[in-house]
Amino acid sequence: MKGKTFKENNYSKLKKIPTMIIMLILCLIMIFSGIKIINWIYENNYNKNIMSDISKAVTTEDNLDDVNKYRIDFESLKQKNPDTIAWLKVNGTDIEYPVVKTTNNDYYMTHSFDKSYNSSGWAFMDYKNKCDGTDKNMVIYGHNRRDGSIFGTLQNILTEEWQNNSENFKIPFITENEKAEYQVFSVYKIEKEDYYITTNFGNNTEFKKFIDEIKSRSEKDFGIEVTENDNILTLSTCANDSRYRVVLHARKQK
Repeated sequence: MKGKTFKENNYSKLKKIPTMIIMLILCLIMIFSGIKIINWIYENNYNKNIMSDISKAVTTEDNLDDVNKYRIDFESLKQKNPDTIAWLKVNGTDIEYPVVKTTNNDYYMTHSFDKSYNSSGWAFMDYKNKCDGTDKNMVIYGHNRRDGSIFGTLQNILTEEWQNNSENFKIPFITENEKAEYQVFSVYKIEKEDYYITTNFGNNTEFKKFIDEIKSRSEKDFGIEVTENDNILTLSTCANDSRYRVVLHARKQK
């Protein structure tokens, strides 16, 4: 029986090359995916450790109402991050964070509370807001993390369970100068747009038109009247791989 010729041997080796390349690519994909998963877990745990430390700056007094029972040590928080401007809690979710604000809407998309790089980001206010009591629409953003951190549980607002519990409709929002409560009047999901995050309005008529529009979008009628004289709070996060946004609007209680 004759052995393979030189030409046949080369052809046999060449046939194996595509298989080797595919195996190499698959190995690289597995390594890359493994690194991404490990980094994702690390970043989430890192933020959880930060929150554990931050929680020492928040105390409650059970004999007081929803807003006044909170004691926030802003001096301590600002020592950790001077960009701290408020503290936010959303009942019926895991959202309970100090809110930060800087000169743009990009930085805290990829940085944690201690300003270290972190794809989890942090809860931050729109840089166009002043947070001095004059904002007609105060907007706060946060990533929708799969582990439920940052604004990962904001999606709860679209469930019947959340919407059937009136205690969830009260949102404490506390700054150094004011303890405020906001009343939810609209929750919905929508494709990416800039309208609902408008922060500046030319006049009261323009603002009233804005209120009527975002109120009409709500999945539930909360029975809350909102006028052009009100100030509102907007919470926003992406969902379903950024295919749409989950949005909450609440009116500041007088």
